[in-house]
Amino acid sequence: MACKHLESLELRPPGPNQAVYREDCTQCFDSIDDSTGLDVCLYCFNGGCTGDRNHSQLHYARSQHPLVLNIRRTKRVIERDEPRQKMSKLAISAETEADRFDTHLVVRCYECGIDDVDTTSARIASVVDGVMKANTFSRQEEVKAWEQEMTSCEHVLTLAQEPARAIESQDLGHCSMCSLQENLWLCLQCGNLGCGRAQFGGVGGQSHGLAHADASHHAVAVKLGSITPEGTADVYCYQCDEERVDEDLGKHLAHWGILLAERQKTEKSLTEMQIEQNLKWEFSMTTEDGKELKPLFGPGLTGLKNLGNSCYLASTAQCLFSLPQFQKRYFHPEDQPSQVQEPAQDLETQLRKIADGLLSGRYSKPDSDVVASEYSAEVPCQKGLAPSMLKHLVGRGHVEFSTMRQQDAFEFLLHLFKLINRSQHPPALGDPTDAFRFVMEQRLQCLSCKKVRYSTEEQDNISVPLPVRKIERLADQSESSGSASEYEPVTFKECLDSFTAEEVVELTCVSCGSKDGFTKRSLFKTFPAVLAVNARRIMQVNWVPTKVDVPVIVGDDPITLDGYKSPGKQDSEELMPEDAAAAQPAFTANPEALANLEQMGFPTARCEKALHATGNTDANAAMEWLFAHMEDPDID
Repeated sequence: MACKHLESLELRPPGPNQAVYREDCTQCFDSIDDSTGLDVCLYCFNGGCTGDRNHSQLHYARSQHPLVLNIRRTKRVIERDEPRQKMSKLAISAETEADRFDTHLVVRCYECGIDDVDTTSARIASVVDGVMKANTFSRQEEVKAWEQEMTSCEHVLTLAQEPARAIESQDLGHCSMCSLQENLWLCLQCGNLGCGRAQFGGVGGQSHGLAHADASHHAVAVKLGSITPEGTADVYCYQCDEERVDEDLGKHLAHWGILLAERQKTEKSLTEMQIEQNLKWEFSMTTEDGKELKPLFGPGLTGLKNLGNSCYLASTAQCLFSLPQFQKRYFHPEDQPSQVQEPAQDLETQLRKIADGLLSGRYSKPDSDVVASEYSAEVPCQKGLAPSMLKHLVGRGHVEFSTMRQQDAFEFLLHLFKLINRSQHPPALGDPTDAFRFVMEQRLQCLSCKKVRYSTEEQDNISVPLPVRKIERLADQSESSGSASEYEPVTFKECLDSFTAEEVVELTCVSCGSKDGFTKRSLFKTFPAVLAVNARRIMQVNWVPTKVDVPVIVGDDPITLDGYKSPGKQDSEELMPEDAAAAQPAFTANPEALANLEQMGFPTARCEKALHATGNTDANAAMEWLFAHMEDPDID
């Protein structure tokens, strides 16, 4: 039976700017790697899954587009008849999809009920070819091949060894300064044996080899466990801080009684570890002390892929969807998806897709495409989800979030809140960002007449100042020998205390006319269910906004906020009368200039104040005003 839709005039190859969703479903994260593949609509190029949810069938029911291209991808098994070539340089090229996978294509017609439509027709063949050659929705530039040639250096070529001696085998078994028996580096100049740096994957090391090089100024060392009878090994120059090649390694080792013919390679070389790491889909995760973390699987334990400088999106999404308010609003695995014409362009659909991906556990499983290397027996990690549709949708039209540059996670959170606030929310579910809202109450008291004024403002976050204290160093103390940061750590309580501290501001009292000023303090009138806190790390250094690396310590103990709650007006306090300015309509900032200033990283309150002071027209003038008044006590 022939399909009657093959010559439809609606069938056209995708245009150069048309999105083709041929990687994963637009309504869930099922993909072309699943056993039933993914259906791509040959009319609008929507991607629909074909498994138990069958969003492809739902798309047909909604759009009445009968023809789809089913794409199914399977891992290609490569059998090698010859041993791998010996590695002489570090060179990794970006593999193409065809190198790693076999792709199976079938055209189906829902209306005619045909599961394998004849594709010899010129029209349908051109559409299928266009779909497969078009850039996918999330495709980025291919990773360029990178190459690191190993060369020698002047320190290796001019190596002057101390008087020869035969190092006893028992002295080659452990570090001369500790008991470590692996990752050992032999100084080729004097024969000292020291352990190396700790390596990813749990390889131990206390850097005693580096300490010896720093103390003795001996530059060249070789890793004992990497020496082969053929004369290859890890050679490192501490002066150049680079891996090197020693063409006379055999002679240099024989100087210390070590014969190449008697050596056996017992550890991975640095090159092998780097290549193994880079050939993996996911790098091994390690803690700060070098211990490898074990992968976890199950509901709520699903990771997000980095799309290229997209850590800000991943961290924000993981935090939000760990909250019960966002789970209640968007995680409904039993419900049918929203009936919208373009699911990839619908915020509700994409947030539900992310919620299902992160929370359901459907995708939290070992990735069958990640095969443990011959050196590692660890369980493969999960593949991770690529939130490319959400990133595009949320960033669309935004001057920063539409790019591939690094962004601030807090700014992204506020931008996402704005989009969610504008969305429609069923009464039974509500707006999940309501959990972040609270009321701050500001108290002003005249220093002269002691009258007070209270004002309130609803917020969904606070920006707390960081007490900045530089670490005092001795004159002969180097930066590297001390803390990694040049600033002392501060506690979260210190930040809250600073945020709610009383300060003196210069204002004229409308009651008594005094210009002595006011005391000002802001406290919480109500508390949110979830408090979003931003640490103000941007400071002016030589008139240049600079991000300061001040560690903020947040302990595991509960933080009591009772001391930060406003007591409200007291019976003994007298309110000052409202001035004429207070009765005037509130100031409205120029939206375009305000947006430009906010994109520079300035807080909204400061932007509005700067625009008010400079005529509310020019963002550049307001920016200059901000730089000139950054240290004003009433800037906020």
